[in-house]
Amino acid sequence: MFTTLKKSIEISGKEISIETGKMALQANGSVVARSGDTVVLSTATMAKEPRQGMDFFPLTVDFEEKMYSAGKIPGGFIKREGRPGEKGILACRLTDRSIRPLFPKGFKNDIQVVNTILSNDEDYEADIIGMIGSSAALHLSDAPFAGPIGAVRVGLIGDEFIFNPTQEEQKQSRLNLIVAGTFDAVMMVEAGADMVPEDQVLEAILAAHEEIKRICRFLEDFREEALAMGLAKPKIEFQAPEIDPVFASQVETFLRPRIQCVIHKARDERTAKLKRDDLFSACKREAREDFFDDKKHILEERPETSGWFSELFGSLMKKEIRNMMFTDKVRIDGRRLDEVRPIHCEVGLLPRVHGSGLFTRGETQILSSVTLGPGSDEQMIDGLNTKEMTKRFMHHYNFPPFSVGETRPMRGPGRREIGHGNLAERALVPVLPPDSEFPYVIRIVSEALGSNGSTSMGSVCGSSMALMQAGVPLKSSVSGIAMGLVKEGDDIVILTDIQGMEDALGDMDFKLTGTREGVTAIQMDIKCDGINRQVLIEALEAARKGRLHIMDKMEEVISKPAEELSKYAPKITTIWIDPDKIRDIIGPGGKIIKKIVEETGVDIDIEDDGRVDIAAVDQEAGQRAIDIVNQITAKVEAGKIYHGKVIKVMDFGAFVEVIPGVFGNSGKEGLVHISQLDTSRVAKVEDVCKEGDDITVKSLGYDNQGRLKLSRKEAILELENKKK
Repeated sequence: MFTTLKKSIEISGKEISIETGKMALQANGSVVARSGDTVVLSTATMAKEPRQGMDFFPLTVDFEEKMYSAGKIPGGFIKREGRPGEKGILACRLTDRSIRPLFPKGFKNDIQVVNTILSNDEDYEADIIGMIGSSAALHLSDAPFAGPIGAVRVGLIGDEFIFNPTQEEQKQSRLNLIVAGTFDAVMMVEAGADMVPEDQVLEAILAAHEEIKRICRFLEDFREEALAMGLAKPKIEFQAPEIDPVFASQVETFLRPRIQCVIHKARDERTAKLKRDDLFSACKREAREDFFDDKKHILEERPETSGWFSELFGSLMKKEIRNMMFTDKVRIDGRRLDEVRPIHCEVGLLPRVHGSGLFTRGETQILSSVTLGPGSDEQMIDGLNTKEMTKRFMHHYNFPPFSVGETRPMRGPGRREIGHGNLAERALVPVLPPDSEFPYVIRIVSEALGSNGSTSMGSVCGSSMALMQAGVPLKSSVSGIAMGLVKEGDDIVILTDIQGMEDALGDMDFKLTGTREGVTAIQMDIKCDGINRQVLIEALEAARKGRLHIMDKMEEVISKPAEELSKYAPKITTIWIDPDKIRDIIGPGGKIIKKIVEETGVDIDIEDDGRVDIAAVDQEAGQRAIDIVNQITAKVEAGKIYHGKVIKVMDFGAFVEVIPGVFGNSGKEGLVHISQLDTSRVAKVEDVCKEGDDITVKSLGYDNQGRLKLSRKEAILELENKKK
């Protein structure tokens, strides 16, 4: 029934297969990509007509995490998948950033790429398979996609690079690097690293590109065979709408001196972002009025000239700013190419939060706040990967509209906010203390109060300071910087600490975080070809210098963690008990632990290995809870003297409770035989004690049946010997 084509490639001993011709045949291109037991259906669909009035390319990438793929039923009341989880959103961003630059300028047809996980194998990551599947689907389609791209994950165990590592290998790895690119160039880099030196990161990127070249050749061959079998479509011919060259020449001649004047004014006066935007807007408005003042007939005869004028203004402004960087070695705000904007750091601004840091770099300003909580505050994750169901460290990033002087509805976090939050989170993870040393759940919220370039890197800096001010014992400060690159032919300019305008007009956006020892996270998007090894070396070195400069400024304010936690933060005490005693603390149906929490107001978390974390803001309440737990789980030690209470008198002796019961639980009691009641012979138990009496006894241990033996006589003798 089906005519299919299936081919496979091996990456580091792991097979990746691509099949087309069987599923989703009404999409413009579709493949089933598989590695191990992970199966992803990747489809690419193109709208038949361009969307009118668009000033950007309408590309959408979706990543559908189907719980059935892992043999799971979604949690909650509505037993079906909703919006994608954080991992799915991050996978969307990886794919989008890799393929978006490969569509022609001016292309306005909607493109939708959908990756649906049909089967999930934890050792074969669906994000990488989905990226390769997306590339294959687009390459088979008739969309004008200048691919294919390949993608690979790189781990570092010892000094050896591992491609597409398994879950177990990733736990041992100091590097989690994802690289995507074409045969000729790296297009996208995303990484988390455990303070890995820059030169090793560079070698990992270059090694990944060699594997990417193999994948691209494989996908090219796949398309050729698919075309021959009628399973792929010829690419459509796309020609971007051309501006009339005579009109373009007239406008550029008219605009150039005006734009140059505004650029030099903004540069010489080191104009702020909003004022600079106003200058360019006013220049464009006045130039349009002046240009068309005696050419109204052109607008009437050819209305498209209005759009042409705007496009020419933007392209000429970009060209002139780039030329200034090459010729004058200076930027639009008057800075040198390697100059970092002025930095202001402050900590401890907010009295009730557990830690806070304000980081201001130029017009970018981030306020980071830290909250410390007990283990019960862990985030529960209802995801495909069943091995990671909780999360103890969370970094959340918010980008309100006032940060750029705009108005818009404020709803939940978008993909960009989730991506930036995750980047900062990965940057900080390597310096956090292990749970065994600092048993807190940590949440950081970074609020972008002002934005003019790289709020994500500002979040890293603000959060690092806030964590230290909160008293979290970090291994080191972490700082971050955003780098840019402008390329004209063989000439290249590297920009340190780029602002928003430079991000838009540049050819590379490169964010890097780290400590003084090495890199902790990278995010790189390259918009041009020809970024070679030497350029990457120079960019990494410039980023290292800029990052350390920022760290110096941070450490002038706070260079080590506070010695004490905030008085408003819960204090967590860890005690260890016999795992067999856990059921005694919990009680039937959780009755005992609920009573402890109700009486003391603390939070109690119990692990299967006998670890008990008790968190309390009120230290007296915390100590009361500790005493109760110790009382419930205490063992009576042989040879130790106890002050107990007689609870029952028999002819043969007295039963004495040496450790009282709690909340209706029976305490620890034993028998004082009549022969052990005194140093002399006792005729009747009541001659020595009666029910309710306080009594001092010594533990003699347990008999063969596990019953506790006590002695008042031995306690008397021992106490008399001590007096002597």
